[in-house]
Amino acid sequence: MATDIRNVPAALDEDLKVREYISKLADLRSTGVTRVSDLKQQIIATKKSRMLSDEAKAKMIDDCRKQVAVAQADAARNKAKIDALTKEAVGYVNELSARIEKNVYAEQDAIIARLKEEYKAKVESIKAESARRIAGISISDSKEKRDEVQQIRYEEKSALFDAKSHFTGQVDRAKATKNQAYVDHVQTNRTLRNGKTNFKEDMTLKWKDYVNRFKASTFFLNNGLYIAVLIFFIVCVIIAPMQGRGQLLSLPNILTILEQSSTRMFYALGVAGLILLAGTDLSVGRMVALGSVTTGLLLHRGVNIVRVFGAEPWNFDSIPMGARVVIALCLSIIFCVAFSSFAGVFTAKLKIHPFISTMSTQLIIYGLLFFGTSGTPTGSIDSGIKDLIGGRWELGIVNGQLITFPKLIIPAILACLVAWFIWNKTTFGKNMYAVGGNSEAAAVSGISVFKVTMGVFIMAGIFYGCGSFLEAFRANASAGTGQGYETDAIAACVVGGISFNGGIGKITGAMFGVIIFTGLTYCLTFLGIDTNLQFVFKGAIIIAAVALDSVKYLKKK
Repeated sequence: MATDIRNVPAALDEDLKVREYISKLADLRSTGVTRVSDLKQQIIATKKSRMLSDEAKAKMIDDCRKQVAVAQADAARNKAKIDALTKEAVGYVNELSARIEKNVYAEQDAIIARLKEEYKAKVESIKAESARRIAGISISDSKEKRDEVQQIRYEEKSALFDAKSHFTGQVDRAKATKNQAYVDHVQTNRTLRNGKTNFKEDMTLKWKDYVNRFKASTFFLNNGLYIAVLIFFIVCVIIAPMQGRGQLLSLPNILTILEQSSTRMFYALGVAGLILLAGTDLSVGRMVALGSVTTGLLLHRGVNIVRVFGAEPWNFDSIPMGARVVIALCLSIIFCVAFSSFAGVFTAKLKIHPFISTMSTQLIIYGLLFFGTSGTPTGSIDSGIKDLIGGRWELGIVNGQLITFPKLIIPAILACLVAWFIWNKTTFGKNMYAVGGNSEAAAVSGISVFKVTMGVFIMAGIFYGCGSFLEAFRANASAGTGQGYETDAIAACVVGGISFNGGIGKITGAMFGVIIFTGLTYCLTFLGIDTNLQFVFKGAIIIAAVALDSVKYLKKK
């Protein structure tokens, strides 16, 4: 139904008919839907009350429930009328908003065009004035004259900066006004629907907000590295068939990249928390070796070939395999948590930078492992349990090729979900951001910096323990297992946007960073690039990521 709108108001809340719709719907809902909501809140408050006896609570709750039943019946009677009126009101608002937004956009676009002309004229005026002042200075090589010219240049730059800042601020306000027109539209419709959202409106609102706030310089600063990596992947996909190496972008290759990312995901999830606290962890690789060797020793079938600290070779075949798996996992976690906590105490209590405390832990573990095992690999673990946990499921044949799904991807996904929940849905996660952003301010606000720091180190140790346990299912473990994994884990976090400055980043960034970094390594290997040259690519990406992070940090300051 077309609505006759002759006089378009400046905003929706100025339109009498919109106010009338809102008032009518509020009246229709007051004894029904709204009443039900109020009564349910009253029931919840009554249950939590400590001022009432159990008998009084029961009586009040029973009375509220009776009133709820009456209100629900009223809501049911008025439902058809409310729905019809809501539909009519939303249609009217949509049509009216379209006209209001058109007027607002035209008005603000004109303002922006005027601001651009004024800014251009201002810049020309500033430069002309500086040129005039410099021309008025007599030609001389004296220091006073040079200083005077330099002062004029400085004043010119300052005036240009002020003019640009003023111009940018005015344009941003005009864009915000344009965006607010649609925000009012959405909020009014939500009011008419009694708070219910609409997917299309929400997506449109996000898109308009993004467009109005978009700045090319900020976009490339935030995403330049990802764009460069994406271009690199595209080039690799194109070059691979030309070199006769087959299709890089195939399902088996993608699953292989995810499999290689699976255990590395645990290490990145662990070190991400420390980077969020403006720290790092250099002991990741040794933690991997520690847990892997422990797992390899326990799950090896028959007599072990390793003499731990010179003792007689062990044989755990008398213990059921299920129990050995549980013991191996628990010991891997316990050992990694113990050493991680050891480093954490020095950082949390004595304020020693994690770079030093974790480097010390790395050396201690490295020495103990090589001394205790003489660097001898533990040998392969039992093939049955290796296939059960670290094997692959056969999915079928696609284009004449057998497709298998790596089982290690499943625990990696579970670890990501746990880490995401901790970072985003717990008080501890919020405290991590607070301590990483400003530990002194966090302490003043009542957060225990010591407990949060220790908690992050312990959490890292748990992730390392789980990851190192699974690492043993990929290869024969030894004291040298995990060499260089710390750099890959740290690089993945930095590429994923977790700032070394602390308090900035998302756990999802670390997840994607692992996949990106592992995919990069796989692509280079797939193309036959020398392993030594791969370190050059990795180093370039790391320095680029840290440089971009530093630029963003300096701009925010």
